Amino acid sequence: MEESDATIPVSDTYPRPSGFRGSQHAAADVETLLRREMRERRIPGLQVAVVRRGEIALLRSFGVANIQDSVPVTDRTIFPINSCTKAFTGVAVMQLVEEGKVELAAPVSVYLGGLPASWQPVTIRQLLTHVSGLPNILNVLDRSTGKLTGGDSEDAAWAKVLSMPSESAPGERFSYNQTNYVLLGKLIDKYSGRPFARFFVERQFRPAGMTNTVFGDSRDVIPNQAPSYRYVRNIDGHALAEDKLIFAYAEFPPFRRTASGLNSTAEDIARWLIALRGGRLLKTKAALDTLWTPGRYNNGSATQWALGWMTKPRARHRAVVATGGGRAALFVYPEDDLAVVVLTNLAGAFPEEFIDELAGFYDPEISASDPVTALRVRLRSRGFERALEVYGELKKEDPSFRPSETDLNDWAYRMLNGGGKKKEALEIFKLNVFLYPESANVYDSVAEAYEANGERELAIRNYKRSLELDPKNANAVRHLKRLDPGYR
Repeated sequence: MEESDATIPVSDTYPRPSGFRGSQHAAADVETLLRREMRERRIPGLQVAVVRRGEIALLRSFGVANIQDSVPVTDRTIFPINSCTKAFTGVAVMQLVEEGKVELAAPVSVYLGGLPASWQPVTIRQLLTHVSGLPNILNVLDRSTGKLTGGDSEDAAWAKVLSMPSESAPGERFSYNQTNYVLLGKLIDKYSGRPFARFFVERQFRPAGMTNTVFGDSRDVIPNQAPSYRYVRNIDGHALAEDKLIFAYAEFPPFRRTASGLNSTAEDIARWLIALRGGRLLKTKAALDTLWTPGRYNNGSATQWALGWMTKPRARHRAVVATGGGRAALFVYPEDDLAVVVLTNLAGAFPEEFIDELAGFYDPEISASDPVTALRVRLRSRGFERALEVYGELKKEDPSFRPSETDLNDWAYRMLNGGGKKKEALEIFKLNVFLYPESANVYDSVAEAYEANGERELAIRNYKRSLELDPKNANAVRHLKRLDPGYR
């Protein structure tokens, strides 16, 4: 894809919503929640949109878009949405499926030549659901910025990843992997007959009336874009006495922009969701259902991902989710005809943590139906050190109450790595061990939390337990070699 495709203009004939269509009570509750979360998470600026029954029910903007110039957030402020882009890529692939140009169950090698032998059995669905087992192209890029290193070209980076060994057999393990979406970009380029950036504009942005959605990264000048920020405790190898707010710089080379390249507004994404549910992007309900259906591992169990979307399966009020960069998130509740979009300018804001609670103002059963949200709400007042006790209380109230291993793990890692809450994260990892004692992953995760909290012996013990359950756990081996001089 040529760089010039990054900011293709879009015409607009779609009307803006006229004020709130939700109840004033719900809007007031949403504002109270968002101001609390912005204060606690130190979010400078935020947009929210709620879509209900095919209309934008609420659209609000809060805070500051540009701190240095005190520019407020408006409904037209554009935010990077990072990996939320993958949801758009899922739609693009399903459009090709509907046209009969590709099949989800077919190997990618049917459509793209020149792939290593170990890559050739990987299916299109396995790419979309991150169970391909392929090597991750981020391992040949600068991980702090995502940029090409050492003067490499895109072709050189691609040649490097092609020469790397696969991480696992296709369909065996989940691994969040950007190589998958580079391949999908090549697929879209070839079978749509134009660069994927243009295909997105013509087949998604224009039909949905998205006037403020463009591809780009920190190198691009995008009018009305909010700079992205993050808090750090270390600069140039020097520890800081307190958190410092800095710019969050990122480069997404054009060949990676099917994974992380879009910038948008909450209103534009709301319009896109209305168009998606309304049959303007996919022709049939069956195609939409396929888009939001999880894949399968080789053993038949469901994957965490559908086609470019994460899944939140639960007995009631299931959700499909896209998140990006710890700063953007959108939740769709298919059976409730409800969706929520929250965009921020802070990496590490993790709006995905409070969207179920926000959706509960439109349907109280939604927040109660999500075990992690129920835990979080109660632990906020009771204290995370009482996680096991609170779990017991919730289980007594509802015998079916059981947060998933994946959801607990993801929540705890967000606190551990980006939320500055190492002790709270450890308590959630410990709860996960209690709930899933036969999982190698929960011991590996709690070991990382013990290590981060300076509890070396407990970290070693849990890494060893993880290896007992999964002798192929390379992460545990790496950590044990560093932590335990006697380990072989």
